[in-house]
Amino acid sequence: MSGTVVVGVDGSPTARKAAETARDLATALGATLHVVSAFDSDRSDVFGTGSNKWLVSDADRAEQVARTVADTLGGSINITYAAASGRPADALIREANQKEARLIVVGNRRMRGIGRVLGSVANSVAHNAPCDVYIANTYDAD
Repeated sequence: MSGTVVVGVDGSPTARKAAETARDLATALGATLHVVSAFDSDRSDVFGTGSNKWLVSDADRAEQVARTVADTLGGSINITYAAASGRPADALIREANQKEARLIVVGNRRMRGIGRVLGSVANSVAHNAPCDVYIANTYDAD
């Protein structure tokens, strides 16, 4: 088998646990793991003064989150990463379409209590994904 497994991360412990689950699934499937971090706007901040200024955008921050997770997952599979614009569910679905993914892995964060009523990334992805969705139990990661 092969293909791509897509997972969304935001730097939280629960997203980290979902990424570890995604790595394990990708390994079992012989698939590539694609780690995605979403950003809603492309706001930029300037740091420094004079000629020592640098620009850091939301896209840069999201890419750094995805790269950090991808670099620390280890394993014997190919792992790629990307920052994707838009709401997290929309960004994951778009990346899954572009990568022709066979699976999206999301955590079950905010699927209890009021979050379950108002919606969650996992709920939105499960209802709109172009492929199978695996919802990882991440509650003990908080």
